[in-house]
Amino acid sequence: MNPIKQAVYSSRTADKFVVRLPDGMRDRIAEVARNHHRSMNSEIIARLEQSLLQEGALDSDVSISLDSPELSLHERELLQRFRQLTHRQQNALVALIAHDVEQAAQED
Repeated sequence: MNPIKQAVYSSRTADKFVVRLPDGMRDRIAEVARNHHRSMNSEIIARLEQSLLQEGALDSDVSISLDSPELSLHERELLQRFRQLTHRQQNALVALIAHDVEQAAQED
């Protein structure tokens, strides 16, 4: 998975969008942003970008055939089990893997 690229834009020229957050969510976002040493805006952008990338990854994975000669037996089994998961479970698994990859990259 490719690392998430930081968008380069000016706060004056960037699109703005008002979002109504449920009670407590603003505080949760602020805490997570502090833990990641980012502004709340940067945290929200990073998470939206990650979500969109994951969705795109899931959509592109659908085209991989189980009988593809490029896949090992182990990869075929993993792909078959992945496809048996609900869409929500697939998203959670991809998010977990992406988080682990991000953590490993930060440790390097």
